[in-house]
This record gives sequence, structure tokens and C-alpha cells, in this order.
Amino acid sequence: MKLKLDDLIPKSRWQHCRSVAVCGALAGLLLAAGVAAADPTNAVPAGWRLVWSDEFNSPDGSAADATKWDYETGGGGWGNQELEYYIAGTNNARVVGGHLVIEARREKQDQRDYTSARLLTRGKAAWTFGRFEARIQIPRGQGIWPAFWMLSTNISSVGWPACGEIDIMENIGKEPGTVHGTLHGPGYSGDAGIGGPVTLPEGQTVADDYHVFAVECELAQVTWFLDGRPYFTVTPASLPPGTKWVFDSPKYLLLNLAVGGAWPGNPDATTTFPQQMKVDYVRVYEKIPPEGVTK
Repeated sequence: MKLKLDDLIPKSRWQHCRSVAVCGALAGLLLAAGVAAADPTNAVPAGWRLVWSDEFNSPDGSAADATKWDYETGGGGWGNQELEYYIAGTNNARVVGGHLVIEARREKQDQRDYTSARLLTRGKAAWTFGRFEARIQIPRGQGIWPAFWMLSTNISSVGWPACGEIDIMENIGKEPGTVHGTLHGPGYSGDAGIGGPVTLPEGQTVADDYHVFAVECELAQVTWFLDGRPYFTVTPASLPPGTKWVFDSPKYLLLNLAVGGAWPGNPDATTTFPQQMKVDYVRVYEKIPPEGVTK
């Protein structure tokens, strides 16, 4: 059985850890319990402290925590010619065995041939800077499109792409060994987004195991990580001439599993359903200030 943070430490203590000393003590407890050796994904990254998380430890079959997640519902293609209809409910998003399972199903809904789920923290929590991390096992197959990403809370007033979008992880089924990290903003969105894919060693498939996908968002820099290793960085100097850096406002998190679309293409005869995106945890960290510096 895999131990999780709240198997050892009450959530009331570690979710709201605010001091370096306390965080260090909690990390020591984890090491003493052997968790870091057994599952290094449970270790707090050096220089960061946990400020928000969902470990998905509610009873099997329950919905995602309504104090942390909301749902976007509907079809219409979502600007990408997607084929699914997003539904709020445990048929398409539920907790099983300490994981959030987002399930795409082949079933009719409002003239769409597939259903799935799209969860987001909008209206519940948002952060301007920090480290945003999730441990996920993605699904597989032609036309399957899982994503873990961020949008700025000002999207309702300025629209997309002026709000800015950070894609922490995307995978399209026809590229089974590749993960995409991408930045979208005004003048560099859609096909012109600034991306940095990373490909596993030959023969390895991303869907075969859980991986930790993360970004670190700082004042003028965004860096992507796969399993703790950085693989791509964007700064204002990376942008096309005359365009604007728009990633210094509060952002909320999204998790979704799309079916079809202009980028991945549609499912074909090789694609099986249901497909499941399994999320072990989502965690948000803030940088620990240097000694002697207070926030």
C-alpha cells in the first residue's frame, strides 16, 4: 500500500504549513517513515512549502471535493473541434482508491458521441506565482487528449488569449511517448503557442505509469518539469517581438480529458472506451523566502 501525506500527518497541519521550521519537521517525519525512499513524489521540493493540495482520499465513488473543484459542462467543441460533452457527476469524475478518476465514455449526450469531465479551481482558489504539480497516469489511444493546465482569473474580462494560458501537461494519443508544455498569450496562441515537448526514451509510453508534471511560475519565467527534471523554460525574451507577457496575474487550475479535436484528431477503430485519466494528487507550493526576508 502506498502511504500518502495524510496517512502520516493530519491535513489541518500540512495543508496550511506556513513556517520553514514546521515544514522541515514534517519532511523529517516523512523521511523517518520511509516514505521518501518508497515514493519520492511525496517529498516537498527543496525551497518550497505546501500551501494547497488535494490528495483525493475521500470515500470510493464520491465526487471531487466541492470546496476545491468546480465543473465546466457542455459541448460545442471548446474552440478545438472536440467531440465530448463535459458532465458534472460521478459517472465521469469520481474518487477511487485515493485517486481522482476522470473518465471519457462512448455514450450519447446532447448530440455528442462521448462524455467526459473538466474540473477547475476557478472561484475556489487561484495563485499568481508558485509551483503547480500533479501526479497523473494519463490514458492512451488515438484521439485521446488529457490535460493539466492553468488560466488567469481575468479571462472573463479580457478574454482568451489575452488572459494567458499555461499548459502544464498535454498529451495526444498519436504521440504516446511525448508530453507537451506550452504557453499561450496575445500574439502567440493556438498553433503559434510557445511550446517545449519532451519525449521519453525510445520505446517508453507516457501512459504506462504515473508521472509528476509541474511548472514553476515566477515573476518573469515559467519552467516545466517532468518527474522532477526541468525540460523547458520561457521568459519575456522568448516572446515574439511586440507581444506582451501576461502571466503575472492570479491563475486557476484545470484538469480535463478531451476526446478528438483539431490537434489530436478523432478516435478511430483502434481507440477503446472508457478511457481514464487517474490523478494521484494536485499540489501547490510557494517559494520559501530567503532567511531574514518576510513576505
